[in-house]
Amino acid sequence: MKGKLYVVATPIGNLQDITLRALETLKKVNFIACEDTRNTRKLLNYYGIEKKKLISYHDYNEEKVSTKVFRILDKEDVALVSDAGTPCISDPGYRIVNLCRKKGVEVVPIPGPFAAAVALSTSGLPTDKFLFVGFLNQKDAKRGQQLRDYIELGYTFVIYESPKRVLETVKEIQNIDREADVVIAKELTKVHEKFIHGKVGEVLNYLEKELDLLRGEFVIIVTPSRVEKSVDIDDNILNLLNAGKTVKEIVTILSEKFNIPKNRVYKRVLEIKGQH
Repeated sequence: MKGKLYVVATPIGNLQDITLRALETLKKVNFIACEDTRNTRKLLNYYGIEKKKLISYHDYNEEKVSTKVFRILDKEDVALVSDAGTPCISDPGYRIVNLCRKKGVEVVPIPGPFAAAVALSTSGLPTDKFLFVGFLNQKDAKRGQQLRDYIELGYTFVIYESPKRVLETVKEIQNIDREADVVIAKELTKVHEKFIHGKVGEVLNYLEKELDLLRGEFVIIVTPSRVEKSVDIDDNILNLLNAGKTVKEIVTILSEKFNIPKNRVYKRVLEIKGQH
């Protein structure tokens, strides 16, 4: 194959949030596979990039378009973009990339904006370990079960949510974990960007009083009340062992001190005790 597939991240809101490498790539290719040709044309026009052949792809035609893109790659490069952010992350593109990988076509990442990372970096919540969830199931029962499963994992997780379901999702989080910390990022990098943060009950109360805010695109970040933090407890275990504390006492002390699960402490205490 003569061509390469460039997976190009584009701005999630502010059109100036694009890398020089992404612009160079979009300028040099003749074909760009995109979700909505209108959105991509707007970006190209903003940077004066003309005469590009745009190939529309979405969830309903991606399989067919993947074959078309593959035929083009036999002769030249193609850029893959989504409406906003990084392709294939809660957006179409998987089938195109997967086909190229299977057929030996070189896939080149052109990194850039990713809404989950943008929200996490400014959330103020623990990010040493996190789970990217994307969109939850639209059915209430399944969505509730998903949230219970993620909260039980014990570390920060990130959700993309529709404005129609933000309120119900936050209510469900409160039902499961009333002490969870929540940050809601609305319309990231856009004119009406806003962050709402606090305990889940505080966030819910705010949203219920400001229903006009429930428009646009939302990222919800949740840290369960029993978050498992990446804490190095080895020195603490050694000091307590040397002080004559029992395994049970050490587990109780350190799980409460660092707010981490007792089974994690117990396992590590036994490992260290066995080494000495």
